[in-house]
Amino acid sequence: MSDAQNAPLNDDESLRNDVEAAVFRRLLKHLDEHKEVQNIELMNLASFCRNCLSKWYVAAAEERGVSVDYEAARERVYGMPYGNWKSQHQKEATAEQLAQFQAQQQQ
Repeated sequence: MSDAQNAPLNDDESLRNDVEAAVFRRLLKHLDEHKEVQNIELMNLASFCRNCLSKWYVAAAEERGVSVDYEAARERVYGMPYGNWKSQHQKEATAEQLAQFQAQQQQ
C-alpha cells in the first residue's frame, strides 16, 4: 500500500483509533472462538495471554484517567467472569509447558 493510500489513517487519529479498536474487538472474538488455546500456550508462544490483555486494558484506561477494575477488564477480555472461564475452559498446565514458561521468565 502506498503512502497516499495510508494517509487517511496516518492523518486522522479518530479513524485510526476506530480501526485499532475494531482490531482489538476482532482479537477478543478470535480468542473467544478458540477457548481451547490455553493461556500458558499463548505465553510460551507469544509472551502474552488473556490476562496480559486485561492488564493492558486497565493500564490504557488509567492512562486516560479512567479507573477500571482488573476483574472487570478480565470479564471484558474473557467474555465472562474469569472464574467461570477458568472452570469451564482452563486445563492444568503440563510439566513441559510450565518448564518452558519458567525458562522464558529467566531470560
